[in-house]
Amino acid sequence: MKLKGHIVDILNRRVFKGEITFQDGKISSIIEKNCAENHYILPGFIDAHIHIESSMLVPSEFAKVAVKHGTVATVSDPHEIANVLGVKGVEFMIENGKQTPFKFNFGAPSCVPATPFESAGAIIDSENIKALMANPDIKYMAEMMNYPGVIYDDAEVHKKIDWAKHYNKPIDGHAPGLRGEDLNKYISAGISTDHECFTYEEGLEKLQKGMKVIIREGSAAKNFDALIDLLDAHYKNMMFCSDDKHPDDLLLGHINQLCARAVKKGIDVFKVLQVACINPVRHYNLDVGLLKVGDTADCTIVEDLENFKTIQTYIDGELVFDNGNSKIKTIDFKNLNNFNTNKKEVSDFRFESNSPNIRVIECLDGELITNEGIDSSTISNGNLVSNTKTDVLKMAVVNRYKNEKPAIAFIKNFGLQEGAIASSVGHDSHNIIAVGVSDEAICEAVNLIIENRGGICAVSDSKEKVVPLPVAGIMSDKNAETIGAAYSHLDKMAKDLGSKLHAPYMSLSFMALLVIPSLKLSDKGLFNGNSFQFTSVEV
Repeated sequence: MKLKGHIVDILNRRVFKGEITFQDGKISSIIEKNCAENHYILPGFIDAHIHIESSMLVPSEFAKVAVKHGTVATVSDPHEIANVLGVKGVEFMIENGKQTPFKFNFGAPSCVPATPFESAGAIIDSENIKALMANPDIKYMAEMMNYPGVIYDDAEVHKKIDWAKHYNKPIDGHAPGLRGEDLNKYISAGISTDHECFTYEEGLEKLQKGMKVIIREGSAAKNFDALIDLLDAHYKNMMFCSDDKHPDDLLLGHINQLCARAVKKGIDVFKVLQVACINPVRHYNLDVGLLKVGDTADCTIVEDLENFKTIQTYIDGELVFDNGNSKIKTIDFKNLNNFNTNKKEVSDFRFESNSPNIRVIECLDGELITNEGIDSSTISNGNLVSNTKTDVLKMAVVNRYKNEKPAIAFIKNFGLQEGAIASSVGHDSHNIIAVGVSDEAICEAVNLIIENRGGICAVSDSKEKVVPLPVAGIMSDKNAETIGAAYSHLDKMAKDLGSKLHAPYMSLSFMALLVIPSLKLSDKGLFNGNSFQFTSVEV
């Protein structure tokens, strides 16, 4: 196999016309010579931190789409399925991914459950981490979300970290807003990356203290604009990631989009490509080629170095994408799930109160963090209810692993004027999460999710729509085009109901994410992520 065109030598910062020869999946020669082809050949793109589950696709279906955008590998945290199914879920992801040429690099989920303040479907303890770290298919320890446990010397947390060190595998971080002496202690434990920086100053401090900062641009959390100005000076210690990417967004683009945006800002293309293609391979010691003789032949051909539109993608010398057509095949697999709760009654969502004021979650569009607000109560027959005029809506989280009373709170900025939306994609434990204008609508939406043993849905006064997610209640068994179209229709319905959020379902999925401040709701109650303790709805 021979490829001809403009060869992009990122490491030596040059572009030259030439010919690359593959033999037995590896690059056997790179020759500088004139040729007619005017496209550009460069190493494949790598997503340095992603939860494949958030695409609502199993790994084999994710791979089909990712190669269309020149992505050849991911650093993948199977944290979501692990919270539902434990080690069995991690093994499902690894085995499904292995049936494709795509280079999935899975980590051992370090925080299952993420906190003791929510109900998950499984536990991964330090003994499980020990076994996972011994597995050559596990490349690193995935994000250590329990940064208080690191800082305050939780013995179990440090046992997990010690097993990663024992097997000499990198340890990923997750420490939004962590600064100063607490950050110093977190880093000194051996944690080497963070993808949760949401200000320039935070990113700069972490870089200056030796961390690798990963610029995240996902479907809900978008930190590219806040952090991109760090790249020019710190490109050797930065990477790109999407973290969470919904199927409709993935169909449009991946890491190539971030490269295009960075180049458009005037950042040197070699620095951008080092971040996108080189740094993840070096940091995580990935078996991914860097377009050198002797490397595995992992590369992409793009039209230009401005928009990075992909023409072809190769992995181990195999053509996996060619002019609009993914060559990765559909594979059969068995659906795994963990869904054990009964349908609910409208009365289950009643919140008895006579309090004049309530604590309210303020959802911020494009952010995982939230604000805490105080609003006047709206009470009907002794029940706290939604108020569409002030956009203070009732929210519920329902334990999907056993029958328990739903937890209730209130939230701003979802904007619904009618009906409700609900999802069993609720980070981190993936209980059912719903927001609506009435107890009746919330109950109807929650029961739709229960009937389907997982999914996302919307209900209005006159209709209901649901997208089933039968794989662990968080992934589809369909392809990206099918699930992407279904998701887009549901997203439109949520917006027709009044939501002004860019990605209402992605934003909804993070409203139970306790490890991100300030105020979130778990199935056990309203939680303050700053003080790391429960707080009251009533004020």
